[in-house]
Amino acid sequence: QVQLVESGGGLVQAGDSLRLSCAASGRTFSNYNMAWFRQAPGKERQFVALINRSGRSTAYEDSVKGRFTISRDDAKNTVDLQMNSLKAEDTAVYYCAQGESISTRPADYGYWGQGTQVTVSS
Repeated sequence: QVQLVESGGGLVQAGDSLRLSCAASGRTFSNYNMAWFRQAPGKERQFVALINRSGRSTAYEDSVKGRFTISRDDAKNTVDLQMNSLKAEDTAVYYCAQGESISTRPADYGYWGQGTQVTVSS
């Protein structure tokens, strides 16, 4: 079955960087679009970034544009999220997701990781 496992979260200070990674298994990774979402306490799950199956197209939520970069390595079956200039409002549990559609809606992704906590202190 499909498994997505995130890693790389942690506690950092505002202005620091973190790199999240998601390792996928269970089906042909290069056939699927990948995305990162996040969820802060008491809030809905929010789109962060996506990358299409070819890796040639990406999209970002407005508040992370210019600070976050999504990338994929089909040889390693991984998708990464490089996060620079972190802010306190980036604090959340970050999830990777795999789907067939290029979408910013959580409902369009059928497989999810367990999440990794990112905490940014101000």
